[in-house]
Amino acid sequence: MKVSWVFDVISPFAYLNLKQLPQLPPQVEVEYVPVLLAGLLKHHGQIGPAEMPTKRRFTYRFALWRARRMGIPMRLPPAHPFNPLQALRLIIAAGSTRRSVEAVFAAIFQHGLDAADPQVIKRLATELGINDPQSKLNEPGVKQQLRQNTEWAIAKGIFGVPTFLIGDELFWGLP
Repeated sequence: MKVSWVFDVISPFAYLNLKQLPQLPPQVEVEYVPVLLAGLLKHHGQIGPAEMPTKRRFTYRFALWRARRMGIPMRLPPAHPFNPLQALRLIIAAGSTRRSVEAVFAAIFQHGLDAADPQVIKRLATELGINDPQSKLNEPGVKQQLRQNTEWAIAKGIFGVPTFLIGDELFWGLP
């Protein structure tokens, strides 16, 4: 069985969701689909939770509380919301593999690093075997893949992250 896991690294809930993926049965194949949450929100005429001060405070508190309850280490990045473009492109440039997704999420939500910091991206790129991240992340094909992923998600009716797509059924949020 194939499951598409749609995410943006800006989401602390996607990080928590990622930590639960190993609980899926071994016969489940996970396709990692990075998208730009801002694109989904814009398409659906919504704003993100971090754009409302009271909702932002609640979201951070709830994400940290949920992480503690789940036994998942979590440390929020120094600024949120942040621009996730380079981190999303890095995942795509590294093949959208589980390893690349886990490395980027760990940097942001386990170690609390700033995904908008070019040095953080450079260090992650080296870890993922990308020698010239500045060039690689700006390649038209990498940029286009992120746009296509986001457009594909919109066409499937996805409105937020994280979302599982199993066949034509959407499962949004934390289980």
